[in-house]
Amino acid sequence: MRNVWRLGIVLALASGLVMAQEPVSAVGTKAPKDAASVEVLWPGGAPGGVGTTYDDVPKLYCYPAAGDGPHTAVIVLPGGGYTHLVMEQEGAAEARWLNQHGVSAYVLVYRLSPRYLYPAAMQDGLQAVRFVRSHAAEWKLRPDAIGVWGFSAGGHLAGYLATVQPMDEPKTLPDGAKKKLSAHPDFAILNYARLTIDKNIPGTFGMESITGPNASQELIDAISPVKHVTAGSSPSFIYATEFDEKVNSLNATAFYDALQRVGVPAELHVFEQGPHGTHMGVDQPKFPELAVFPVLLENWMKVHGWM
Repeated sequence: MRNVWRLGIVLALASGLVMAQEPVSAVGTKAPKDAASVEVLWPGGAPGGVGTTYDDVPKLYCYPAAGDGPHTAVIVLPGGGYTHLVMEQEGAAEARWLNQHGVSAYVLVYRLSPRYLYPAAMQDGLQAVRFVRSHAAEWKLRPDAIGVWGFSAGGHLAGYLATVQPMDEPKTLPDGAKKKLSAHPDFAILNYARLTIDKNIPGTFGMESITGPNASQELIDAISPVKHVTAGSSPSFIYATEFDEKVNSLNATAFYDALQRVGVPAELHVFEQGPHGTHMGVDQPKFPELAVFPVLLENWMKVHGWM
């Protein structure tokens, strides 16, 4: 793991950023286990950045799949309410599972509240998709098979990425050429994600952790994925539990309904049992029915040729 941090420090220093000798997160974020390398997302500094500490430097922990490829790639977005990141159970564990199925994975450290509000995390998510796509040839990836997988707040971010219509931005590729690269993911996996900010759905009104207090309706609508679903939104696999005490399962059904209305392929699984934060369902002995989740996801990805 020390080698991973050394590489991150070298990359940051090479880009003109100054990081501590031992990177420290003020919000308790810890590096995930077993990553092969780490990539700094914004070599020249993140837009709107207010410092150069660990929490100011969005980065990808890289888990490349074995073999010649080209591989599907998935950017994993840990949850944590936009105030911290659950890097192991909602990041590295999924990355290792994806690797076992021939998929390369990249766990994203995005900027958090209260140091950063909207749109910082969204900018980091969009840049992550562009960044991975820009390295498709070098990293033996399919540029048309780059997805996102988010949990809770990370699921909200994944839903945002799946529905926002970003402008393609010129990107300097590793060979020095410039090309417009899309930040739109080719598919999205959404685990107990907040996907609508509707006062009629319990527990879903407002997201002060990224909007700040007294947010305008315009800002609330801007970060509500369900309001931005179009026929161009990403095909989605949606997972929720009926008794989730933090993110009501109506988030999942509302998003599924919106996708269905415009003809976007989607698969929805709402399990009766299970609280918020059940990860991949395989570490929940009190709720054994959830353990089927990886099989369902594997089948869905195979149907679409992503696994």
